[in-house]
Amino acid sequence: MTDIAPTPPRRSRVLHRSLRAPPPPIASGGSGVWLQAADGRRILDSSGGAAVSCLGHGHARVVEAIQRQAGTLAYAHTGFFSTEPAEELAEILVGHEPGGLAYAYFVSGGSEAVEASLKMARQYFVEIGQPGRGHFIARRQSYHGNTLGALAAGGNAFRRQPYAPLLSPAFSHVSPAFAYREQREAETEAEFGARLAAELEAEFQRLGPDNVAAFVAEPVVGATAGCVAAPAGYFRAVRDICDRYGALLILDEVMCGMGRTGTLHAWEQEGVAPDIQAIAKGLGGGYQPIGGVLANERVVGALRDGSGAFQHGHTYLAHPVACAAALAVQHVIRDDGLLAQVQSRGALLEQRLTERLGNHRHIGDIRGRGLFRGIELVQDRTTKAPFDPKLALHARVKAAAFAGGLGCYPMGGTIDGVRGDHIVLAPPYIVSPDEIDMIVDRLGTAIDQAIAGLPV
Repeated sequence: MTDIAPTPPRRSRVLHRSLRAPPPPIASGGSGVWLQAADGRRILDSSGGAAVSCLGHGHARVVEAIQRQAGTLAYAHTGFFSTEPAEELAEILVGHEPGGLAYAYFVSGGSEAVEASLKMARQYFVEIGQPGRGHFIARRQSYHGNTLGALAAGGNAFRRQPYAPLLSPAFSHVSPAFAYREQREAETEAEFGARLAAELEAEFQRLGPDNVAAFVAEPVVGATAGCVAAPAGYFRAVRDICDRYGALLILDEVMCGMGRTGTLHAWEQEGVAPDIQAIAKGLGGGYQPIGGVLANERVVGALRDGSGAFQHGHTYLAHPVACAAALAVQHVIRDDGLLAQVQSRGALLEQRLTERLGNHRHIGDIRGRGLFRGIELVQDRTTKAPFDPKLALHARVKAAAFAGGLGCYPMGGTIDGVRGDHIVLAPPYIVSPDEIDMIVDRLGTAIDQAIAGLPV
C-alpha cells in the first residue's frame, strides 16, 4: 500500500494581520448573523466583524441593489459626473438637515472620513481668515483611524507608538470620559463631567483659544476602550466650550453611528449636534467599502464663499456601487424599523449579559448602548486591577470563542494602551432573541475557558 503524503499547510501570499500565526480560515459564505468557513464551521458573528455588518450577511435587497448598479454603471469620476446613488444617499442622510448637517461627502472608509473631516475643519478656518487655528484637541483612549492624520488625532497609545515620529504635533489629548476608570470614588456623575469639561477648557487656554480648530471625539468610544459612553451632560458642556472659543466640534461616529446605539446618530442621545461628523461602518454594512463626512451649512458655506472648493479628494469618492449599497442598507434600516429593534434587542442583550456575567468574579464592567456593548475583564473586581498584559487574556477569549462557534471582538490595552482587556459585542441589527441567548452563552463559556487556561 502506497503511503499518501500529508497535504502541506496552505501558503498564503496575503499579508495577514499576524505574520507568525497560520493564515486565518477562509470564509466561504454568510447568511444573516452567521458566517460559513470553508472547513465547514458555522460562526455566529456577534460583533459584525468590527461593528460593520449591521444587516448581517447576504441581505437580498442590498445584494440586488449592488448587482443592479454594477450592471448599469460601475464607476464615474466625481471630477466629471455625479450619480443617482450618490445624490439619493446624500438626500436620505441630510436632506432633512439633522442637527443642521446639510451636506455629505462620500469616501471609502472610516479613516478617510476622519482625515477629510480634519482637513475640512482646517480649510474652514483658512477660508474665514483665521489661519492660526491649526490645533486639534482629542482624547486619550479613543481611536480615529490608521491614516497619519487620523492616527495623530487618536489616543490609542499602542497604535501610535511605532509611528510617533511621523505624527503631527498639531494634536493634543485630554482625559477620556471613561467613568469606570476615571471617575473618582467620592465623585458624582455630574462632578465627573464637570471636571472633564474644566480640563478641556484648560487645554484650550494652554494652547490659546484662537489656535484651536476643533475638538474631536467619539460619542461612544469603540474598540480602544470598549463601548464607553460619556457622563450625562458632558457633550453639552463640550459643545458650549467649542462655541465659546469659536472652535468646531467634530464627532467621529464611524463605529458608534448609523443606528448602532439605537438612534441613527449617537449624538442624538446627547442633546447636541456636531459641525462635522464622520460615518462609515454601519453606513454600508460591509457590503461595499464606504464612509462619509456630514457637514453643516456654516462650514460648507465658508468653503463655497471662499475658494469655492474643498481642497481634498480621492479616486473613489462617491463610488456608485458603494453608494447604491449604502442607500439600500439605509432603506432597509428605515423600512424595517430597525432603530427600534436595536433599542429593544440591545436592552435584551444587556439583560442577558448582566444575568450571565454581572456577578462574575472577573467581570469589572458591562457597558454600552443599543447593540454596542462592552465587557471589561479584571483580575480583581474590588480593586479593578487588570490581568497581566503578558497573558493576553483578550486573545485567549477570542480563540476560545471562535473554537466554540462565536466571533467576537476582544481587545487589549483598555486602560492605557497596554493594560486591560475588554470584549466588544456589536451583532447585526437583525439578531434574534434566541441568537442573543446563544451569543451570551457561548461568550460566557469562552471567558471561563480562557481564564481557566491561564498559567498558574
